Amino acid sequence: QVQLVESGGGLVQAGGSLRLSCTDSGRTFSHYNMGWFRQAPGKEREFAAAISWSGGGTYYADSVKGRFTISRDNAKNTVYLQMNSLKPEDTAVYYCAAQLALGRLSTHGYDYWGQGTQVTVSS
Repeated sequence: QVQLVESGGGLVQAGGSLRLSCTDSGRTFSHYNMGWFRQAPGKEREFAAAISWSGGGTYYADSVKGRFTISRDNAKNTVYLQMNSLKPEDTAVYYCAAQLALGRLSTHGYDYWGQGTQVTVSS
């Protein structure tokens, strides 16, 4: 079973950086494509980035492309989101999610979710 726990959120000034981590306590992490999503106050949850089970493929939303980098370490059952050049509009609760790796990377249809970690970017 997949159980995801995010960490690494916090308060940062615009232009700063944060690295989020998401660790799975289960034993099948490498069977899953992983994604990061975010939800700003009063808005719907949106896709940010995804990475294939092997780490060989990645996909980004246009809003974060060139600033965020998703990576994973299957030996540590952990996926990361390195966030650089942060903007106030990046303020949101960030969630990691897992999708059984049956096909191509997707922006929807994830099976398991973490509880989220708050990222606040001040101007």
